[in-house]
Amino acid sequence: MPLHAADLHSRFLALDAFLLAHQCLWRPKPFTHGQLSWESQHPELSTWLRQRSLEEAEAAHNHPEQLDAPAPFADIATQSKALSEIDPLPTHALNAISSRMSVDVPGRKWQQIEAFAGSLSFQNTPTHWLDWCSGKGHLGRRLAHDGQAVTCLEYDAQLVEAGHQLSAKLGIQATHLHQDVMGDAAACRLESHHTPVALHACGDLHVRLMQLASDAHCAHMAIAPCCYNRIASDHYQALSAEGQASTLKLSLDDLGLPLSETVTAGARVRRQRDTSMARRLAFDLLQRRLRGIDEYLPTPSLPGAWLDKPFADYCRDLAELKQLLAPADQNWHALEAAGWRRLAEVRNLELVRNLFRRPLELWLILDRALYLQQRHYSVRIGTFCDSRLTPRNLLILAERK
Repeated sequence: MPLHAADLHSRFLALDAFLLAHQCLWRPKPFTHGQLSWESQHPELSTWLRQRSLEEAEAAHNHPEQLDAPAPFADIATQSKALSEIDPLPTHALNAISSRMSVDVPGRKWQQIEAFAGSLSFQNTPTHWLDWCSGKGHLGRRLAHDGQAVTCLEYDAQLVEAGHQLSAKLGIQATHLHQDVMGDAAACRLESHHTPVALHACGDLHVRLMQLASDAHCAHMAIAPCCYNRIASDHYQALSAEGQASTLKLSLDDLGLPLSETVTAGARVRRQRDTSMARRLAFDLLQRRLRGIDEYLPTPSLPGAWLDKPFADYCRDLAELKQLLAPADQNWHALEAAGWRRLAEVRNLELVRNLFRRPLELWLILDRALYLQQRHYSVRIGTFCDSRLTPRNLLILAERK
């Protein structure tokens, strides 16, 4: 069964205790720390992970709990799996629509929309959908049928106009409004007869929806959160009474952990990603020597063209960008190889941290659910699709009591 009202509080407290007890395992990022604090406590696990290849790490990335690693890995994996278990929401068949509806939508996105729409069930049938951060309004259009109204709110004026044209072309009565949902005027857009929906609205955007929709006494809402780290503050601000009482304080880095799970990318994209990371790690080894300081130095996001540079030029240009002394001639081949070895170590050490991805995400989801419960909503949580379609597959359904 999906999580219902009675389960929310007890599961949140269990997750809170688990995350607090094992902070030293999931807070430090192997990418930025040459040695992790837990490695001296668990030397056998550390040695075993550091000896594995990049390919072995990649194979275990999405299911680290299945890895047969030295203690305490299996025990933590078992606890993580038990605390993260959550069932799919019940689904229902959707009304048939013209294939023209999905023409302008990437295939994976349309599958997510279909799965999201098929998981929405409320005691009373919604009469007016409100598509929050709607883009071109694909989700809102999919939901509007049998005379139901739909209003789409979007910040990007070009997307608003494109959405308006698409709705007109498809013969759907949709209202597309240009709206900054973080602005003061956004509160006026929500009324009690609206059913707000948000499919992968980032951080502050979906939190803002929960606040405004509950203020407006909206009868129902459906939210699939995304990008918990896209917030204006430099640390997480808990929403529920339980979240605010917790001693777990989350940084932006911590909030990025649930987002580190990726669905399978193509071979070319993976190779580019790995090359970029290996080069950054090689430069990290170099910059520690150049500065005489054994700590990570953040570097900016670089254009893809940087990967076409010879490795020596890449390092020299990045050193100049970070206003470091120009590196003397190095054994560039050996340094680049060290970056790739370091990437294999990082990816394998990350498997320990990855055991906490879903528990942390569920903690964040439950904080949202408990907040809505405390604002007089009956709340259910479950998955709306398989994680292979999107790892951000948790859906909060709320109905006003």
